[in-house]
Amino acid sequence: MKIVTAMLAAMLALLSPMAGATDAPGLSLPPYERVQLDNGATVLLLRKPDVPLIATQILVRGGTLADGAGKEGTAAILADLLGKGAGGRDALQYAQAIDGVGGRIGFGAWREAITVDASFLARDADLMLELVADALLRPKLDAAEFDKLRKRAIQSLAAAKDGDPRGLVGTYGQAWLFRGHPYGRPQTGDERTLAGLKIDDVVAFYRDHLGADRTTIAIAGDFDPAAMRARVEKAFGRWNKAAAALPDVPAKLRENGRRVLLVDKPGATQTYFWAGNVGVSEHDPARAAQDLVQTVFGGRFTSMLNTELRVKSGLSYGASASLQRLAQPGYAAFSSFTRTEATAEAIDLAFATLAKLHAEGIDAETLASAKRYVLGQFAPEYETADQLAGAIAQLDLYGQPKELIDGYGARIQAATAADVAAARAAFATPADTLLVAIGDAAKIRDAVAKYGPVTEMKIADPGFAPPPE
Repeated sequence: MKIVTAMLAAMLALLSPMAGATDAPGLSLPPYERVQLDNGATVLLLRKPDVPLIATQILVRGGTLADGAGKEGTAAILADLLGKGAGGRDALQYAQAIDGVGGRIGFGAWREAITVDASFLARDADLMLELVADALLRPKLDAAEFDKLRKRAIQSLAAAKDGDPRGLVGTYGQAWLFRGHPYGRPQTGDERTLAGLKIDDVVAFYRDHLGADRTTIAIAGDFDPAAMRARVEKAFGRWNKAAAALPDVPAKLRENGRRVLLVDKPGATQTYFWAGNVGVSEHDPARAAQDLVQTVFGGRFTSMLNTELRVKSGLSYGASASLQRLAQPGYAAFSSFTRTEATAEAIDLAFATLAKLHAEGIDAETLASAKRYVLGQFAPEYETADQLAGAIAQLDLYGQPKELIDGYGARIQAATAADVAAARAAFATPADTLLVAIGDAAKIRDAVAKYGPVTEMKIADPGFAPPPE
């Protein structure tokens, strides 16, 4: 086994109550060890002996971006299927082995990775490693379990479109903004792709896109590092490499102008809207200042958007803005919902608030408040073994230096008015923002037409956007 050890001590600087203070106490991320197995798997070991728990976060690069064209949803179903029987256990026996010791294992898939997230008592570390290794190296991939998962995914999608589409408006937004780009493909599939999936597609995806050379195994908790290295080598050392190459994802250019996707949901009493453009990536050096802008604009209850749309006007129960950071720039967007008859008023107010952000910026008092808020939210993200495992795994996934976390608080403190003013560019101006509106088209068609050329589809139509032009 080739072992490359790097003791990484990252200091997480926290603010004292006064923004701009230079003597803020630090919060130290414990040192951790990096081990490279001969088959290419990366292992990160972080000892946290204060609580008798152990957690692992395993990331397999590729994720839903590796789904074949027309087979979107494959990675998502595979992730669910990994826990439905593995090694010598069927689905029920696998679940019983976890529940029998009070442990937890979760499986998931997102754009850039398939994930395994587990937490057990430290005394059950061997069982945890056995179960996660079985799932990744020896999954049963049972056809009957696959069929149940596929049908459930189709039913869940139908229920979401038939009911409250609040959780889908962002999916429509990404599909509209990234139409024809890999980031626009539905991560969980759509009605057509799910209906066409076969168990053979899942087996082929597993063979081609899961392997040791794509994997980061982060373990945090109460354990002896030397003994854990040996355990991980035994559990994962024989895992083969993935058979196919990682998907190549180009950067998408920011859109110019405005265009509208109107999704007709007849009889809807509310309009759900999303507006955005291409934003920033995981590797953007202005991250701290951008986080402050996002917080002020739409990242907390007292944000500009929520204050205008909920607190002052009562047009909505909530409005928010977000930055999706991926290897390439994701979206920078805001979203909300309102009663049908107030559609134009609410969207006008949201765009006016975005325009105000760009025209007037962020005053000193608001910036100081945002700094305190961001740092108050930051520290609790690095408390538990599970959180620490996730944090160091995420750094490794994107090849990020420890400085991304080390000194984040200090960078928040040091962000100047000029830095934050420049960071407003993460959100496009209203003139270059794409809009999605889900509602009763007969009642809101004229209202949304003023925001740009309109393309219509029905919510009952398969997929989340019209085909690329």
